[in-house]
Amino acid sequence: MKKLHIAASPLTGTIFAGTVLKSGTWATGKQDLTIDALVAVAEHGLKFGKPIEISAPDGKPEYRITVERLVV
Repeated sequence: MKKLHIAASPLTGTIFAGTVLKSGTWATGKQDLTIDALVAVAEHGLKFGKPIEISAPDGKPEYRITVERLVV
């Protein structure tokens, strides 16, 4: 089974999932999963219950994600 890669396009911000060739380029069949990925992160954030911090490899916090439910 090939390992899936998920990344945001530096040009458009679109979040793609698919496989990557040894050259580092996307193989055919990558899929736009932007909305699915954002909904999954929002649901994870709600379940987590507090801001999510993502750290760089050196341990320094790089991102903080907070989620607020607007519709009950």
